[in-house]
Amino acid sequence: MSHAPAHAAARPGRTAGRERGSTPLILALGLAAMVVAMAQTQVVPILALLQKQLHTGAAGVSWVTTAALLSAAVFTPLLGRVGDQFGKKRTLLAVLAVMVVGSVIAATTTSLTLLIVGRVLQGSATAIFPLALSVIRDEVPREKLHGAMALVSGTLAFGSGLSLVATGLLTQGAHPNYHLVFWFSTALTALALAAVAVVVPNGGSPTGGRIDVLGALTLAVFLVLLLLGISQGHEWGWSSARTLGALGGSVLVAALWVLVELRVPNPLVDMRMFVHRQVLFTNLAGLFVGFASFAQFIGISYLVQMPGRLTGYGFTASVLRASVEYLLPSALIALAAAPVGGLLVRRIGARSTLGVGALVGVAGFAWLAWGHGAEGSVIAAGMLTGIAISFGYAAMPALIAASVPLHQTGIANGINSISRSVGSSIASAVVTSLLASKVVSYPSIGAALPAESQFTLSFVIAAGALLLAAAVAWAGLRATHRSAPDTATAAPAAATRDAAPEPAVSHS
Repeated sequence: MSHAPAHAAARPGRTAGRERGSTPLILALGLAAMVVAMAQTQVVPILALLQKQLHTGAAGVSWVTTAALLSAAVFTPLLGRVGDQFGKKRTLLAVLAVMVVGSVIAATTTSLTLLIVGRVLQGSATAIFPLALSVIRDEVPREKLHGAMALVSGTLAFGSGLSLVATGLLTQGAHPNYHLVFWFSTALTALALAAVAVVVPNGGSPTGGRIDVLGALTLAVFLVLLLLGISQGHEWGWSSARTLGALGGSVLVAALWVLVELRVPNPLVDMRMFVHRQVLFTNLAGLFVGFASFAQFIGISYLVQMPGRLTGYGFTASVLRASVEYLLPSALIALAAAPVGGLLVRRIGARSTLGVGALVGVAGFAWLAWGHGAEGSVIAAGMLTGIAISFGYAAMPALIAASVPLHQTGIANGINSISRSVGSSIASAVVTSLLASKVVSYPSIGAALPAESQFTLSFVIAAGALLLAAAVAWAGLRATHRSAPDTATAAPAAATRDAAPEPAVSHS
């Protein structure tokens, strides 16, 4: 069933060439992954500006972020599978081209509807990350594999921070222009497209076959309903019929999706892979890491912008200052920590790297919860959480690569990306709801602002999420063999039996 053995056999004779060409390949794929992260966060600082310039309300402008989120949920697993079946480079180029089109639409329109269309096209680019990891697994020599995966994963956190800084800089002044933000995205995506076209080889072993259309549709409907309920619950009301209907419907469609995948001859997601212990618990860890990642971003961003003289907490920071002074350091340290995470994966294993990183993040969020009264503490604590996220991103692709056959790498990493997106969506909903649930009125400015205790509670919950990630790492995941000849042949042969040994070739 797996094409891994043929691939593994081809590796020894090509190692020298891969050694020479791996650095440009990693840089090109890292740039492509960074573009994904930037697209996800670039609109967050300018939602108020978009609301004003597009003459819409808060509910309307919220779809600028929700549309990209839903598009990512639909296309990431599907395009990951398409890449496995029909060629990863071809799929990467197509997705990047679609993102260029989406960015141009967003950069040139003054219509909310067309902006949402552009964001849908941009959202599909989330599939770039699992596709990039699949290419790395195909092309990078074994001794560089974990470091390469960690570095490309680390560009996600860095890209998020860089996007916030760029957006703040591009929209400064008396007459801010949101179009510049999307032109910047267009330029970077075009650069990534050119780099992938020139550097990424037409390697790998496409499996061919037919796309499981019914499985793709049911999975898409399930994810759309789930994320719609989570992302819009605060706006609609958590007890409203729309929210409960979306969440309840997602449960029903999820059950239908499982039935479909068990019955079709060539399923989009092999259920044996999906319930394989390593894959299942890695996705659960992804949920918690995704939660912590967004809780850090939104919690620190809102906290430092609070008018300190009025509320007694916060630092009265502008959007640009919040991004550059308080969030960018964590993004930079996350990028610097990425190769360290890759080294730890090789030395102590992916499971231990995930667990250690999670505990570092617990310390960071605890510091944020009870030490956010000083600017230096917020920055330093944010850097600890940045290291934690980077180690998590380094460990999870290695766990996936060691647990699935080569031809399922794209779809498996796609599902893991979705688990992180779901975690981020839950974090957004939880933190936003907490901050809105207990407010203090300030007549002097005619506004009500969150009570300080709500920020403390948000950071405590994020620390709890990473504590659960550590528990998953050491209690849920099993130790794997690190002295194997090649990850390419790893396969969950005994996926459904917890007592079965790990694949002998796994080295994460």
